[in-house]
Parts: sequence; structure tokens; C-alpha cells
Amino acid sequence: MTGRNPRPARSDLGFTLIELMLVVTIIGIVAAIAIPALGRARIASFETAAIGALRTLGSAQSAFAASCSGGYFAPSLVWLGRAPAGGDAFVQPDLVGNGRRVDRQAYQLRFAAGRRARSSPAACNGLRPGRAVESYFVGANPRNRREGARYFGTNSSGTIYQSTRRVRVTQMGVPRAPARPIQ
Repeated sequence: MTGRNPRPARSDLGFTLIELMLVVTIIGIVAAIAIPALGRARIASFETAAIGALRTLGSAQSAFAASCSGGYFAPSLVWLGRAPAGGDAFVQPDLVGNGRRVDRQAYQLRFAAGRRARSSPAACNGLRPGRAVESYFVGANPRNRREGARYFGTNSSGTIYQSTRRVRVTQMGVPRAPARPIQ
């Protein structure tokens, strides 16, 4: 024997170029499958948040009407954000915005008040008599197509509608097609 070290075993040399290319190819295939699914999941989460905001606003309007204003609704989101004496506001400040529009994640919520109820009493949160409204509409529109594919809307009926186009302002009853109730 000559004193030379025998050549190390193949497993001690590391990965070959072919093996590394195979691993990179597999990672690329998995990423190509996962990235579109991630985008769809992101859009679904934004849509779910928009639906949740509409439900919250509908519940707040119902609570306002039942406990604060003699059966009438708040004329803007600002009035839902004002607390009655000794109580909590009907909605959190992040749903008030400027009273008519709220940017919420990837959606813009827009509020439209119905006809003013001249016979409405003073509300428990400072709204003067005759200022509450008989109905309302809240729509949720995606700010762009990458963030949402559906449009939503609700009114004083409490039903949330979805559509592939902007849901038209409908104070009471069912909006025009293609809007349909969420199941």
C-alpha cells in the first residue's frame, strides 16, 4: 500500500448536478400548483371579511332600530359608531369611515341611507328627532379584481346578496339580477 488515502465513497462527495436539478424541478412544480391556490384562498379570505362586515353592519342597524330609535335605522355609519349614554357603540371605529364609505382590507364598503323618517323619535345616542331613516343599503365592492371577484350588498331586509357586478342600491327587497342571495 502506498500511503495514499483511498478515494472517498460516493456518498461523501455531496450531491451531483443532476440530483440538484431534480430537486429544483420538483420544487418548481409544487410552487406552480400551490401559488394559484394561494391566490384563490387570499381572495376567498377578503370576500369572507367583506361578508362579515356586512353582517356586522346589518346587526348593528337592527340593534340600533330595536333599542335606540323606535324602529328606525341610523342615517349613516357615523351614528352607528356613536355610543349611547352608558353603553357601547353599535360598531367599532374601523367600520365608521367617513360615514358613507369605508375601506376594509380589499373591499370598499359604501352606505346609502333611505328616506328620512320624519316621525322618528330622538335616538339614544344623540340623533335628533326626525333624522333616522326608514331603510338603508350597504354595498361591498372589491378595489380591484386581484383582491376580489364578487360584489356584495345588503339592505334593511338583512339578506346579503352577491353578484359578479356591482350590486345596485336597493333600499328594500331584492336587487336586480345578476344579484342573488348568499346561501
